Amino acid sequence: MDKIGAVPDMWAYNIYLNLLCNENLVDMALEVLKIMGEKGREPDVVSYTIVINGMCKVRRFDAAVELWNRMIRKGFSPDNKACRALVLGLCDGGKVDLAYELTLGAMKDRVKFSLSIYNTLICEFCRAGRFDKAQAIKAFMRRNGCEPDLVTYNVLLNYCCNELMLEDAERLMEKMERSGMQPDGYSYNQLLKGLCKANRVDKAYMLMVNKMLAKGLVDVVSYNTIIRALCKSSRARRAYRLLEEMGRKGIVPDVVTFTILIKSFLREGSSNIAEKLLEQMTGMGMLPDRVLYTTIVDQMCKTGRLGMARRIFCDMVGQGINPDVVSYNALINGFCKASRVSEAMQLYEEMQMKGSYPDVVTFKLIIGGLILEKKLSVACTVWDQMMEKGFTLDKDVSDTLVNAIHSKDASCMNVRNGMYHIMLLYPYVIMRVSVCMLAILSSNI
Repeated sequence: MDKIGAVPDMWAYNIYLNLLCNENLVDMALEVLKIMGEKGREPDVVSYTIVINGMCKVRRFDAAVELWNRMIRKGFSPDNKACRALVLGLCDGGKVDLAYELTLGAMKDRVKFSLSIYNTLICEFCRAGRFDKAQAIKAFMRRNGCEPDLVTYNVLLNYCCNELMLEDAERLMEKMERSGMQPDGYSYNQLLKGLCKANRVDKAYMLMVNKMLAKGLVDVVSYNTIIRALCKSSRARRAYRLLEEMGRKGIVPDVVTFTILIKSFLREGSSNIAEKLLEQMTGMGMLPDRVLYTTIVDQMCKTGRLGMARRIFCDMVGQGINPDVVSYNALINGFCKASRVSEAMQLYEEMQMKGSYPDVVTFKLIIGGLILEKKLSVACTVWDQMMEKGFTLDKDVSDTLVNAIHSKDASCMNVRNGMYHIMLLYPYVIMRVSVCMLAILSSNI
């Protein structure tokens, strides 16, 4: 266009700026802003808004604020869209005070702010723990002819319930109803969460049954909230009855429901009920995730049911869920404690072949198991591998290995190997090993 002396109009320039900012090419966009002025196409509010939004997107907040101030110095009045772009961008970067100062603080008499701007600021002030400021903005928006909506109230409810400000939460619900706005399922679920968090589970249940049920607002989230609270307070049997109640009311449990209950019954040692729940869960076409599988494996190992633990571990793999180091450690721990270190070693080798590398817990478990079975040479080999990975053995296990090396069953070669590893790892045991070695050598003279 330069070759034929044509200058793009404002619409074309703004489309180009938008394309550049969508590709995060903000420096090029700044250059285009400069060229626009040189070509007699002074950037307008839309131009600045596009680039300010682009700057916030790439987290160059200082540059965004500088552009904002430049726009105002040039005599432009930001519109609601410009204010929204700045508020959303700055709040996303945790700069809610600056967002408030540049918009509501400086432009309150010049711009009619949209509901989304108010809600964003209220949400971010709540996130920052500044409830009074959020309440003040709510009062301000009403004075300026913008009525709070369901989102506004739910943001405030969420904060009150998280902070156990339950009386404030109940007053908010009453205000909503007086203003003709009906709380939705999210509103009531927030109140349930707050009551359960305050250990008022029975009141939460009565709220669900007496008010929410009549309004058709009870869902799986409602039940999960109460089931979780009951399990947390060691009332797993009562929680199980709620699962049965869900079925009678036609509310289908989800993975979260079963996960909460299975973990709770495993903690209580009721593995039979946990297995029954697992079967029910899979029978409904829901698969446990890695965390739940690992929890079950760990609990089965702790109760000595290694065969079941192994089967569940294999089932996890069969379902296409790759075990991580925590999963392997749970099963390795079970085998080592049952003096089945050979099987633990197979898992140790298998996990490395499959790309799940041992951590310090894995090494400690394996070395401890090898010591118990008096396989000291192998223990030293694993210790060497551990050091190559940059891990160190803790004092308890290293002392146990030193004592094992010093025992009558240890050969001189094991003693030398043990001393080599200990000298590298723990200087404070060098003297002990040396004394042990001298004692054994003296007995051979």
